Amino acid sequence: MGFKTDIEIAQSCEMKNIRDIAAAAGVPERYLETYGNYKAKVDYNLLNDDPTPDGKLILVTAISPTPAGEGKTTTSVGLADGLRKIGKNAILALREPSLGPVFGIKGGAAGGGYAQVVPMEDINLHFTGDFHAIGAANNLLAAMLDNHIQQGNALGIDTKKIVWKRCVDMNDRQLRNVVDGLGGKMQGVPREDGFDITVASEVMAVFCMSSSISDLKRRLSDIIVAYTYDDKPVTAGDLKAAGAMTALLKDALKPNLVQTLEGTPAFIHGGPFANIAHGCNSIMATRMALKLGDYCVTEAGFGADLGAEKFLDIKCRKAGLVPSAVVVVATVRALKNHGGAPLAELNNENLEALEKGLPNLLRHVGNVTEVYGLPCVVAINRFPADTEAELELIRTKCRELGVNVALSEVWGKGGEGGKELAEEIVRLCENGAAGSFRYAYEDALSIEEKLNAIVTKVYHGKNVVLTPNAKMQAQQLAELGFASMPICMAKTQYSFSDDPTLLGAPEGFTVTVRNLKVSAGAGFIVALTGDIMTMPGLPKVPAAEKIDVDENGRIVGLF
Repeated sequence: MGFKTDIEIAQSCEMKNIRDIAAAAGVPERYLETYGNYKAKVDYNLLNDDPTPDGKLILVTAISPTPAGEGKTTTSVGLADGLRKIGKNAILALREPSLGPVFGIKGGAAGGGYAQVVPMEDINLHFTGDFHAIGAANNLLAAMLDNHIQQGNALGIDTKKIVWKRCVDMNDRQLRNVVDGLGGKMQGVPREDGFDITVASEVMAVFCMSSSISDLKRRLSDIIVAYTYDDKPVTAGDLKAAGAMTALLKDALKPNLVQTLEGTPAFIHGGPFANIAHGCNSIMATRMALKLGDYCVTEAGFGADLGAEKFLDIKCRKAGLVPSAVVVVATVRALKNHGGAPLAELNNENLEALEKGLPNLLRHVGNVTEVYGLPCVVAINRFPADTEAELELIRTKCRELGVNVALSEVWGKGGEGGKELAEEIVRLCENGAAGSFRYAYEDALSIEEKLNAIVTKVYHGKNVVLTPNAKMQAQQLAELGFASMPICMAKTQYSFSDDPTLLGAPEGFTVTVRNLKVSAGAGFIVALTGDIMTMPGLPKVPAAEKIDVDENGRIVGLF
């Protein structure tokens, strides 16, 4: 038998009817809204029965990503299956994939091998339409903003101080900067404009941070879209747009229920990018998984310096969540790449490169245990070429930090390959060490002090540097009363620094913040560093070129 691709494995799986999955998860029939046989939405009113989270919250994060890959989603899926294998009631809570990376370079976000969520084609392509609803709500607000200006501009909006962009869920660099409203007086007011990818829209962040339909409406109303000629903020509430936006999002707000290849219930809902947004699935999906399961396994995007930092400092702070344990995923191959080994030689044993790359893993682990005070386990996503000497070196170095290492073989073995990791998670949870959880900074600090705390404590850099423009913005945001909000760093995922070429665990660097923007509805301040853009582009050879549909409607080439 030849090698099977992820999509071939997923398509050969015999899925259970989603009603059976809902029953296994403990979802009463009256809350279930099915989308065909294999996916459903669960009414958020289920949370009103008992809003207190019952289960243990397990966060899966990773080392700084490399082209060699880490397998964070695969490990999350396999861990949930592994917990079920050892008799624990585990439920997954994951992000929805964006069409941008699906058709671009990164691929989808449904796991891999024998640790996947299904139906993987649906999950990666449109799913239940949530992202389209989010894009429609975003663009309705943009249309109402420009219409208000066209119809007399009663609010006195300065068209050079509009901060709201349109969005589309596609990598399309052509739309980053556009001029619109052309064609004469009746066609709108000509102005410079631009598009974000949907997963970078503040509507996506609001969607994921909302705890109820009324909270969603309030947060949408607070979104700042522009400033007046005398620098007063103009909100979606001022434009009377929040009600209609909520109407577009009311069904999307219900978490989506699917299953793993092994029938573990999985909520997949919301999907902001972690390098340009906060990188976590919706609070409602997490709460639902916590309510229904004894263990909720969730993930945060990219390395722990991005995804986990935002999960802990933003999501947990705003939602009152406390993780019971954290998994940091690594591969021997990726660590050797961090240590300078070229991609073509990663299958060869190289203890010297591994030792040079290990500080990246150890820094992430140290942040989890020392900065945030949480119990941690390192999951090595095992590859066939990994040698015992390499694995033992990782074990030894992690033990020095008081952290155990568990081998994860879920890609090839599914839940069976996740049992060792699952048992270590249960051990950490039963030790009850999560009581020392703390944030990297407190609300009362100034914007610049919070930025410095992230750079020095989490990235281990020297300090933050604000450009003159960013300094002015920080002062304006403080004057408007936003200084108490947490910070959402938009930064390269490839390095602790803002320079993607600084691999491993660099020190002594500064991080330059060039722009600060308040996401008043989401409840955080976005700090843009480096050359991070909110609209990615497609690579020279997009993944879309390989995707096709056969005569039976069967999708091929999707990973």
